Amino acid sequence: MSDPTNTVPTEFDITIIGGGLVGATLACALADASSKANQDLNIAIIDPHDLSGIKPLTAADDFDVRVSAITRASQHIFEAIGVWPSMVKQRVSPFRQMHVWEEAGNSEIHFDSAVLSESQLGHIIENSVMLSSLYDKLRQLSNVHLLFGEPCKSMQLDNDQWQLVVADKKLSTKLLVGADGSQSWVRRQLGITTRGWDYNHTALVTTVKTEASHQETAWQRFLATGPLAFLPLTKGYSSIVWSTQPELAAALQAMPEEAFKAELEQAFESRLGSILEVGKRACFPLRFFMADSYIGDSVALVGDAAHTMHPLAGQGVNLGLLDAASLAQVIEQALVSGQRLNSHKVLRQYERWRKAENASMLVMVDQIQRLFGTGHTGLRWLRNTGMRWFEQMSPLKHQIIDYAMGLHGDLPRIAKPDEMQASTGEAVIER
Repeated sequence: MSDPTNTVPTEFDITIIGGGLVGATLACALADASSKANQDLNIAIIDPHDLSGIKPLTAADDFDVRVSAITRASQHIFEAIGVWPSMVKQRVSPFRQMHVWEEAGNSEIHFDSAVLSESQLGHIIENSVMLSSLYDKLRQLSNVHLLFGEPCKSMQLDNDQWQLVVADKKLSTKLLVGADGSQSWVRRQLGITTRGWDYNHTALVTTVKTEASHQETAWQRFLATGPLAFLPLTKGYSSIVWSTQPELAAALQAMPEEAFKAELEQAFESRLGSILEVGKRACFPLRFFMADSYIGDSVALVGDAAHTMHPLAGQGVNLGLLDAASLAQVIEQALVSGQRLNSHKVLRQYERWRKAENASMLVMVDQIQRLFGTGHTGLRWLRNTGMRWFEQMSPLKHQIIDYAMGLHGDLPRIAKPDEMQASTGEAVIER
């Protein structure tokens, strides 16, 4: 195990299994929450991977193949926990417009941040940029301990505390948080069931440079085989997320570079001219599921451990970040009011809050995927008619894009714009 202080305690208030974007964000938010509540929570992150070498990217570094579309709400979270300036110093890519169209037909939907009096709709950020900024902050916190390179071998509940074994060392924690992804070990140990299905789709991701400027615009074309997105990066590069059948994704990944360029140009109708460069390609299977419970005895699940969705709307990581901010807020309010942070009442508030908010987005994205995922002639006509109608309905367009930007819904305090944030002593709404 590695820890920057070289002094690893054996008793923690909160232990997070999983040191990815959501787990690291949660640790930062909890550290801030404990400070606001005048408590000194002892927090640990356990991850089987060695994340100690994560460092800020430079302009000369290759692009990370994994990127995320970060909403305004997620930006507010990063600002609140003090990591946004570090991300901007590395590289973030705003997108100010969005074009969506279908392969069969001539209908198109256009979103423009200027119409909403917003500077941008969101940002495309490499996952490694976000992780390096989060861990730069975490290494500065004396009450956060980073235990990397060894998995948690066992977890056993004893008198409302979890007894953990990591690298033959025994640890105890009052609250255990599973932030360990869609194949969550914590969720499986608890026996929490999920409802969902495989999409029989795989996302092929890569980075390309195009002949024409991406115009700080996110482009998405719905093909008969699945959606293809071009997401703007710096220096004229774009991140590609091409969701398609597993066999086609594997063939695209294995193609010689020139053949892949030609295939991508054709699929995208050469909207941005020729494909000049292609980075490394990777594939990831796509699945939809919702955990039947977000909590257990002195346990909470966040992010992909609790839910996964199709990437066509770019909302997956944003829901996870909202989970993290919401759980931190509920715990802060519990500390202020003198409640046990691992009590069922406290954790149930988190579950009711996030389950309701997540379900609406998960179901909406799944229905969009189903609508555009079929080549039935009648549905193609209906889609094109609906897109033409939607493009003309400005108030509805504004409402939808506001929701996608994370500016509506029951948001945690730190996800709101500064002018909307309430005082730190606000009462918990019984959910």
